[in-house]
Amino acid sequence: MKVIILCTSFLILGMTAQAQKQAAFSGKYPDTKKTSQVDEYFGTKVADPYRWLEDDRSEETKDWVIAQNKVANAYISQIPFRDAIKKRLTELWNYEKYSAPFKEGGYTYFYKNDGLQNQSVLYRQKGNEAPVVFLDPNKFSADGTTSLQGIDFTKDGSLAAYQISEGGSDWRKVIVIDAKTGNKMDDTLRDVKFSGLSWLNNDGFYYSSYDKPKGSQLSEKTQIHKLYYHKLGNPQSEDKLIFGGEATPRRYIGGGVTEDENYLIISAANATYGNELYIQDLTKKDAPIIPVVTGFDNEQNVVYAEKGKLYIETNQGAPNRKLVVTDAATPTKENWKVLIPEAKFPLSISTCGRKLFAQYLEDAVSRVYQYNLEGKKEKAIELPGLGTAGGFGGKMNELETYYTYTSYVYPSTIFKYDIKTGKSEIYKVSGVKFDPKLYESKQLFYKSKDGKKIPMIITYKKGMKQDGKNPVMLYGYGGFNISLTPSFSVSNLTFMENGGIYAVANLRGGGEYGDEWHNEGIKMKKQNVFNDFIAAAEFLIKEKYTSKEHLAISGGSNGGLLIGACMTQRPDLFRVCFPAVGVLDMLRYNKFTAGAGWSYDYGTAEDSKEMFNYLYKYSPVHNTKKQCYPATMITTGDHDDRVVPAHSFKFAASLQAAQNCKNPVLISIETKAGHGAGKPTDMVISEQADKWAFLFWNMGLSYGN
Repeated sequence: MKVIILCTSFLILGMTAQAQKQAAFSGKYPDTKKTSQVDEYFGTKVADPYRWLEDDRSEETKDWVIAQNKVANAYISQIPFRDAIKKRLTELWNYEKYSAPFKEGGYTYFYKNDGLQNQSVLYRQKGNEAPVVFLDPNKFSADGTTSLQGIDFTKDGSLAAYQISEGGSDWRKVIVIDAKTGNKMDDTLRDVKFSGLSWLNNDGFYYSSYDKPKGSQLSEKTQIHKLYYHKLGNPQSEDKLIFGGEATPRRYIGGGVTEDENYLIISAANATYGNELYIQDLTKKDAPIIPVVTGFDNEQNVVYAEKGKLYIETNQGAPNRKLVVTDAATPTKENWKVLIPEAKFPLSISTCGRKLFAQYLEDAVSRVYQYNLEGKKEKAIELPGLGTAGGFGGKMNELETYYTYTSYVYPSTIFKYDIKTGKSEIYKVSGVKFDPKLYESKQLFYKSKDGKKIPMIITYKKGMKQDGKNPVMLYGYGGFNISLTPSFSVSNLTFMENGGIYAVANLRGGGEYGDEWHNEGIKMKKQNVFNDFIAAAEFLIKEKYTSKEHLAISGGSNGGLLIGACMTQRPDLFRVCFPAVGVLDMLRYNKFTAGAGWSYDYGTAEDSKEMFNYLYKYSPVHNTKKQCYPATMITTGDHDDRVVPAHSFKFAASLQAAQNCKNPVLISIETKAGHGAGKPTDMVISEQADKWAFLFWNMGLSYGN
């Protein structure tokens, strides 16, 4: 049945009594047993009755997951327009999608999805010859849940190693192939996690991993990362430990060979912020590993190396980042020379064709400039508008580079950039069925609780009236120095083409204004993030973009924490909530997988009595109480070994037990899915259809007929 859009907007029922009755949860939640588990922190006893749900290998947990999914599926399936939404999403999704190309060994490689393929296919092309399939991840598994998670070539492009993820797990398998023939070699590595792959000549490559857990591979704590060198032809058991392990225990370690293959650069960290930097001269046999920067107070990264010089991006004395250069023979910071100084806005550097591309984030939108290796500004890259540009990378001998540009009303488009002339031309335009002239996007600034000015971008169909009746989806993240920048979304188009407003708030804790902005939203300042988001919601209501009855909030991972905290602190403010793969138990998050590495942002319950009290006060799992909560759909994946699903399980159990009104509290647990990366297209479309159907139904809105 074809979807009919009614006057390009929702049929607003306004949450009449009939609409409320339709959306109300009339079923029964699964029985979730409570145990007498109690922990003590600095003299405070804390009950943890759902601790048993942390055991992802128990039959009891498995049965609970099945029961919860049965309830969630039954609720969603009774929404009369859910299938119509899925049909519309499928129509919108069905267009060719390309990645920016990259060059290896005389070939141009690129990813392409014909439209509804579960996984994008890696092609390659020689000159003007027709492209051919190089790797097709759709053949990795029958159900499309095994994904390609990166590929790295030797300098001459004759060999390649690629990583695959099964069921969305962060644990990867590495497969080595002869790039000339496509034949697999006898060098498959297993149990690789949080790793790049970096070749040294054609003899072997560096990679990182942890020892395989003795207990649950999905939830057991991973602490000591190790950098190895794998020599082709040798078994993995004989791989050489280069850095890390018991001698130099670090939680995250990465190693990369510079393009000239003269140096091994090692980054080592214990948290998601702050890293040490080491260098090894590969031109000298058995050369020692030399520290460049020790300690974890700052961040630094070698972005380029040539003729014995290292180009290092750093925030030492520069919260918005700067670029320095130094001799590799004397690399320590007292010998650094500033090439591109810190500016008003955050800086990141990429390189191609012996040029430096300085990408600045100005009020959450991109500005890009080209510099030479002496630090002289040469050109400003003209972008189509206020949006997000990414790319500008490549090898030192290339004459052109590629970048993508997108915004909330500009589908992702690939441009080819001539480094000599500074001219850009469209390389691949998006084929999505979308007319940008019908939509508009604007940036607003509002004040948070403490008076801080916060940016927010709202996007909607032209003709929107500020009458307080528009459905709004407010999205946020607010953590880990990650910036939310404009990008086009087919899923959001489904919402906006029917009168919805999509709003993104750039909260403190993110990286939109550099380290100072980040640090204003961490540890005992984390409440600033929640206040910023709550203030965004109140601003949208005050300015009559929407009302409480038509306001939904959404976020994933650290953003899932954001939603969990805001809905437990202000359940009166929102109509619908979507906490996805969230960090929701703030007293125990550091007990699982790599969670202890998030302590820079969060602190831990063991740090001090003050830190425990602060976490305990906002931890979503510990702050549910008998009252009416918004209609809530919690989502997670059974293979999520980044933020283990126990967070979502315990929050769902707590929220269901506390709910004292008919608003539904559901949890949907996707099987053979992880934290989000590599999900097959059909799974993503189904998840998005469920989300929008749940939102429309619980706002009393009708989607077509």
